[in-house]
Amino acid sequence: MREPIRIANCSGFFGDRLAAAREMVDDGPIDVLTGDWLAELTMLILMRQKLKRGNGFAGTFLTQVEQVLGTCSDRGIRIVSNAGGLDPLALGDAVDELATRLGIPVRVGVVSGDDLMPRMAELLQSGEGFVNLDTGETLAEAGAVPITANAYIGGEPIADALRAGADIVVTGRVTDAALVIGPAAWWHGWDFAAARSGDKTMGDALAGALVAGHVIECGAQACGGNYAFFRDVPGLEHPGLPIAEVSADGSTVITKHEGTGGMVTVGTVTAQLLYEIGGPAYANPDVTADFATIELEQVGRDRVRISGTTALPAPLRLKVAMNYLGGFRNSLTLVLTGLDVEAKADLALRTIAGVSLEQVRDAGADAIALAGLSTLAVRELAVELQDSGILDPAMPGDAQSFLRITVKDTDADRVGKAFTAPLIEATLSSYPGMFPTTPPGPASPYGVYWPTTVDRGNVSVSVQVAGELVAEGTP
Repeated sequence: MREPIRIANCSGFFGDRLAAAREMVDDGPIDVLTGDWLAELTMLILMRQKLKRGNGFAGTFLTQVEQVLGTCSDRGIRIVSNAGGLDPLALGDAVDELATRLGIPVRVGVVSGDDLMPRMAELLQSGEGFVNLDTGETLAEAGAVPITANAYIGGEPIADALRAGADIVVTGRVTDAALVIGPAAWWHGWDFAAARSGDKTMGDALAGALVAGHVIECGAQACGGNYAFFRDVPGLEHPGLPIAEVSADGSTVITKHEGTGGMVTVGTVTAQLLYEIGGPAYANPDVTADFATIELEQVGRDRVRISGTTALPAPLRLKVAMNYLGGFRNSLTLVLTGLDVEAKADLALRTIAGVSLEQVRDAGADAIALAGLSTLAVRELAVELQDSGILDPAMPGDAQSFLRITVKDTDADRVGKAFTAPLIEATLSSYPGMFPTTPPGPASPYGVYWPTTVDRGNVSVSVQVAGELVAEGTP
């Protein structure tokens, strides 16, 4: 039985603290450096990047790897990240090129197969409806055409890559917790097949690692970031980032490097445990963890032990993060200066959109119905009135209320100048004190997230290390 593996997370999203990787490597001992770059809509951002620049991975990962690669190589620290996004193979090549330029020999592992777009027609033909988990609609019923579709993969292929000698493992859309499950399984020699066959010891160990991964996936949140009782958190201006010390049985101590800001308490860990979960059964492709069995204990300063987690069977279907282009949108925010706020808002709405404030209120949140009542040839029209409510303002800013008008349509022209021109033309001929908060701009495209699932048998994962295939199959 090996000592616990120290897995440190340096990123909770694409855009997180750029110096975090160097801080985690330099500030204390770790065995694995992980980083989560992918939120649900990040795949859409990376698709736009791919269309503009030709690659769909998170370039900031390369910046951080360059800062720490020499130290990681010297100390034997492995690096695992899902920064591959839509292009894990391309990121693998980029890491190779970086290591060659730095003169540091590394073996790069790449996990791919999460991208379902190349097989979308085949999957639809086979009967996959890709039912929206929120609305119950199929893709066909909604008339949605996806531009990204990525299945969430678990930690097993990451473990395969590490067992094959990878120093750095990059992936596409794996689950956030997979970045901990894979390294922990590699370190302790856990058997995924045994867990799937009902081995309770293996299942509970994987479930424990799933919980640990969930706790550290959002970076500083486990160390007091975004904490409800933030006034109690010291050094929150620059908090430390979490480390999971995962033992052979899956129990874990959550901690951070000594001397860093923030804190690790039962409270901060509990807050993160409850982040983005539904019921107590928390599913991952490798295993489902029963959160109702988790036990927490403060075992030292900035040290919280998580134990007792039991496993439930892994799901038969994998979650899929899908996005489609919803169309184009544009917004204008008008300042309503002084009194008679509602009368001024009503005049502006009748001038710009041909609807009254009363009609807006009658329509409620139905943007499609409101658009149908308006003189604007758009699919959706949304209006928000923010009344300052100050009758006797002491400062000019206190005298300002705001009217925000947002339009959406599949035609960019309809939500471009056709929408903004009536407002500009009315600047000198409407209510007193009228002006927008920003100059009018062109329409911008927007994407829509479509949460769905796919039969795990319809997903094929491959693992390459140093350019050689070392594992493949269904997750």
